[in-house]
Amino acid sequence: MDAPEHAAPTAARPVVRTTTGDDLPAVAAILEPYVLGTAVTFDEEPPGAEAWAARLDDLRSRGLPFLVAEVDDVVVGYAYASPWRPKAAYRHTVESTIYLSPAAQGRGIGTRLLAALLDACSLAGVREVVAVVADDPAAAGSLPLHRRLGFEVVGVLRDVGVKHGRSVSTMLLQRSLH
Repeated sequence: MDAPEHAAPTAARPVVRTTTGDDLPAVAAILEPYVLGTAVTFDEEPPGAEAWAARLDDLRSRGLPFLVAEVDDVVVGYAYASPWRPKAAYRHTVESTIYLSPAAQGRGIGTRLLAALLDACSLAGVREVVAVVADDPAAAGSLPLHRRLGFEVVGVLRDVGVKHGRSVSTMLLQRSLH
C-alpha cells in the first residue's frame, strides 16, 4: 500500500512514504530510546533487525501500511497499522503505532504522518483504528495528536503494564474511518 508522495521536505512538510527495508535501521533507532527510557512502549528490549524485517513483511502481506516521514532525506518518524486482535471478526480494525525522533516533535510531522496512515488504512479497507497511549510523561504529545485527527477516548485500562518498576495504565482511543 503506497502512501501519496509529497513535495520536497521541510520541517512543516516532510516526505511521507512507504517504508522499505533500508529504513528499518532508522526506525529501530527512533524506537530504542523509548524502549530503554520510558514506558511509552511496553517493549522491554529494543526489537532487532530480524524483528523489524518480520514486522514489515507481515504488514505488507496483510496489505496494511507501514510509513516513514523524512526530512532532508533523514527518517524522523514512522507509523504503521497492525491487526487489533487475531479473530477474524476484527479483520477491519487495526491498532495504529506512531513514533517520532525527539527533534521531529512539535513541528507538525506527527500530524502529517498519522493523517497519511489513516488515509492508507482507509484505502486498505480498514474501518476502525485503535490507538493505545501509555500513561507516561514521554507520551504527553500523543493524546493531543490523536485528538486533532478525530480519535476519541473510549476507555482506560488501569495498571495493565509494569515497566521500570512502576505500574502503567493505558488509554484507548478510537477513530472510525467509515
